[in-house]
Amino acid sequence: MNDELIDAAVAVLHPHRVGDRLFGDVASALVTDAGNVYVGVCIDTASGTGFCAEHAAIAAMVTAREYKIAKIVAVWRDENRGPVHVLPPCGRCREFIHPIDPANVDTEVVLGRRRTTPLRDLLPETDSSPLD
Repeated sequence: MNDELIDAAVAVLHPHRVGDRLFGDVASALVTDAGNVYVGVCIDTASGTGFCAEHAAIAAMVTAREYKIAKIVAVWRDENRGPVHVLPPCGRCREFIHPIDPANVDTEVVLGRRRTTPLRDLLPETDSSPLD
């Protein structure tokens, strides 16, 4: 399944330069617990209002009224069409995946063609505890 998800992300990976900004050099694909695949790309803006590829894929999923992510991947390639690299989600994305549905703490994060880890291992402190 990792290969198919990586390939789905690579299929929408089309870096495009606008001025000094590069759009779409990171793409993400996710599969929901229902088996549907959603993709998205990053948008980098000077004002800091851009977003990561994982955010775009998750927004497409939520638009379709799905919330549980079984597996997610992000890939990067430079604008010169160099090799594709699998990227772990940044801290903001790790924090974004979990609250979409509490079960997403168990989302499998693809770290390579044969390597995954549950989100909980990348974001270990997900439960609150009462103060003494």
